[in-house]
Amino acid sequence: MERDEPVSTAPHKKHRRPAPASREDAARRILEVAQRVYRDIVRSHKKPALQFPVRALSNVAYDPRVGYLKIQDRRVTRTLSYNTVKTFAQSMRLLATTKNDLLDRNDIAGKREVYYNSKSWGQCRFDDQTESDALLDDIEAMLGINREQLGYIPEERGGEVCGPLVVVERDPVSGRRIEIDCTRLGTGAWSIPSRVEHLQFHTQADFVLVVETASLFQRLVHHRYYLKANCILISMSGVPTRACRRFIRRLADASGLDVLAFTDGDPYGYCNIYRTLKVGSGQAAHINRFFCVPQARFLGVTPWDIGDYDLQDATHPLEGVDIKRAKDALKNDPFIRHHPRWQEALRLLLKLGVRVEQQAFAKHGLNFVLDTYLPQKLRKGDFLP
Repeated sequence: MERDEPVSTAPHKKHRRPAPASREDAARRILEVAQRVYRDIVRSHKKPALQFPVRALSNVAYDPRVGYLKIQDRRVTRTLSYNTVKTFAQSMRLLATTKNDLLDRNDIAGKREVYYNSKSWGQCRFDDQTESDALLDDIEAMLGINREQLGYIPEERGGEVCGPLVVVERDPVSGRRIEIDCTRLGTGAWSIPSRVEHLQFHTQADFVLVVETASLFQRLVHHRYYLKANCILISMSGVPTRACRRFIRRLADASGLDVLAFTDGDPYGYCNIYRTLKVGSGQAAHINRFFCVPQARFLGVTPWDIGDYDLQDATHPLEGVDIKRAKDALKNDPFIRHHPRWQEALRLLLKLGVRVEQQAFAKHGLNFVLDTYLPQKLRKGDFLP
């Protein structure tokens, strides 16, 4: 089968790879927090306090040197007092559970399990899972370690992978090496696990193509597009999960491959799905360095595609939420405000007053997207940052 031409782009600059914390390092950081609290109480005879970064867009800036939304210096202090005694006790108990039950035993837990586990904590138990979820986010930010490295697994699926990639896994019980060839999965794809730090990769692919919608991903898999283009296909199924983003980041770092994103042509696809993949989010700025993919660039669907591919009658009017999201991004989003081309794209979309889905190319034939659109985009190589 004839292959598309390789991606034509200038080399992207290398981004510093965040080293994952070992279990021993994570446990050490927890002990340091506990020792500070102990010294405050026993030696200094003062009220102990915990400090957490402020997790809000007001404490976030886009740093082009590192390629992601970066947490700034504002912090909040939680001092033990009559009003905070329960939350303070919950914080210490959750730190103890993390070290003793997960890190020391190399075990895992879901966020829902954390909530129910607290029912044995007496008066410092959580009354609602939103409490335990928020506190877990605080602890993640305070320690500077993502919660997957602490042993907490996400509830959501991680995404799917197909194409010329061998993933090296380990049996969690025996430690036996397992090699997963992502071209030998029949009509299916390999599901990204919730924890990906231990994975290794072997590939001769030319690039990675991440796709928003499951239906288009399945079409590309069904027609073995990854053989024609020699690319690794990854399905995001909407806003990519933490596991999916971390997998893509680790794969890109390990292989040096370009990552190209293919989403719907609408403010949600640009400002939520792609922006989260590339630079992270304001709410999670304390761990964006682990989960963003600065190497990513945007292949499509762009507002210019509407005219270039005669899709005017295959669009939908922008809804109020779309217009608000685009205007908010133009005004407030540090990433959008840094890149004039994204500002131009959003303003054109607002001027046209429409959005266009990935499946709109089916107007020209069910396989137009893989026979014509993707090959042309790859040859041109003019991707949005």
